[in-house]
Amino acid sequence: MDYAFLISAFVTLFVVIDPIGMTPLFLTLTADEDARRRRTIGIRACLVAFGVLTLFGVFGEAVLGFVGISMPAFRIAGGLLLFLTALEMLFEKRSKRREDQAEEERPDPSVFPLAIPLVAGPGGIASMILLTGQMNGDWLGILGVHLVMAAVIALCLVLFLLSGLLERVLGRTGINVVSRLLGMLLAALSVQFVIDGIMQLMPGLG
Repeated sequence: MDYAFLISAFVTLFVVIDPIGMTPLFLTLTADEDARRRRTIGIRACLVAFGVLTLFGVFGEAVLGFVGISMPAFRIAGGLLLFLTALEMLFEKRSKRREDQAEEERPDPSVFPLAIPLVAGPGGIASMILLTGQMNGDWLGILGVHLVMAAVIALCLVLFLLSGLLERVLGRTGINVVSRLLGMLLAALSVQFVIDGIMQLMPGLG
């Protein structure tokens, strides 16, 4: 198993899912809930998000093949999508969009909007398909990607449960600084996805 790739996968999923940036939104959505209810909402949201990302991680490439989309083409498209996400993080548009989605609160926000589309959003889904696609059918590697994704979701849950403390420690400014740093990292990773896709389509360039 390529541990360097798994580290890269962890960084990609951590930046895309953005557990730290999700924390203030979780607080907003559960503002009127007691500790027990907040814990239940956080656990349910993370379980649903894990299920959705696992579904696309296992069957995503098969779905692409069914509709006639090659993996290199999706890798380029996914890289561009992640680059747009990075730009949103750098210019605070992502937080504003997520806050708008959070305003569409339901009595139980665990499935919508928390699990989908805030945790398991388009960027996370695209990342899972891209990362598992790079394994070329190696089920041990695919399992490794899913374990990495599970670790990121678990970290997200931990931060949800510690959301009040984290907000007091970092403050709004601290969260914005972390989000911008992660945005720069995601921009570089997304460009690498595009380069990899182009190299697969035109191997002579290498």
